[in-house]
Amino acid sequence: MNALKVRKDDVVEVRSGKDRGRRGKVLSVFPKEGKVVVEKVNVVKRHQRPTQKMRQGGIIEKENPLRVENVMVVCAKCDKPVRVSKKRLENGKNVRTCRTCGEVLDLVS
Repeated sequence: MNALKVRKDDVVEVRSGKDRGRRGKVLSVFPKEGKVVVEKVNVVKRHQRPTQKMRQGGIIEKENPLRVENVMVVCAKCDKPVRVSKKRLENGKNVRTCRTCGEVLDLVS
């Protein structure tokens, strides 16, 4: 699998599915599966039995992972979902940039 252009704490917009158009922060990324978990998006209800770890049972709501192809990073400057490119700065650092406005999204290690 190729390197994902979506990272933890990015703001993304869902591009397809039942939550299309909703935005949220990425809580976790699973590169091997090609999935991301987005805050308050793709919420499902699960019947949970009480355990020692989680004392109270009942119906809980949790976020299910989404395919990474169904989300796009939102540029802070454009305030639109954009494609991401990588560029190298003069000091040798790699950065993710917005393809439409050229804004630097963050530093890449």
